[in-house]
Amino acid sequence: MAQESIQIGVVVMRCKAMGRWASESWLPVAALPAVPEIATWSSLDCSGEGDMRYAGSADLELHSGQTSHYRDNLVSGRPSIWVAMRPEGDGFVVRAASADPYEGEAMAEGLGEIVEAVPMPAAVRAAVGDFIARFHVERPFIKRKRDRLGRREQGLE
Repeated sequence: MAQESIQIGVVVMRCKAMGRWASESWLPVAALPAVPEIATWSSLDCSGEGDMRYAGSADLELHSGQTSHYRDNLVSGRPSIWVAMRPEGDGFVVRAASADPYEGEAMAEGLGEIVEAVPMPAAVRAAVGDFIARFHVERPFIKRKRDRLGRREQGLE
C-alpha cells in the first residue's frame, strides 16, 4: 500500500468562549502548505482580526486505500483539512491532521480535543489530487446477499 506524507503548518486564533467555564479558546483557522521557519506559538500579523498564532506542524498522511475519501473531500466544494489539538500545559499542541473527511469526523469524538476543518491550501489540494491520480483504483460496490435462516435453524421451533 502506497503512502506519502505532506508536512503542513497550523494557524490558530484566540476566540472568546461562550460558556461559563472558560473565557477564551484557541481554534484552528488555517493550514499552511509548508512549515514556516518560526517558533511554535509565535504571533502572526493579522491586521486586527484577533490574536493569531502559529501552533506548530502536522504530517498529513496519505494512504492509497483512502483515495476515494480524499476525492470526496476535493469535490465537496470546500476541500478541508481536519486539525486536532489537545491541551498541554498552559497551551495546546497539534495532535493530528487529515485530508480524509471520515477520519476527521472520527477525530471529533475524542474527549478534550479541539477538532476543526480548515480550508485546504491550493498547493496541498494539488498534491492530494496528484496522489489520487497516481494511486486510485476504482472498486465496484458489491452487495452481499443475506443468508436466510429458517425458523428451525434459528432455534425458534
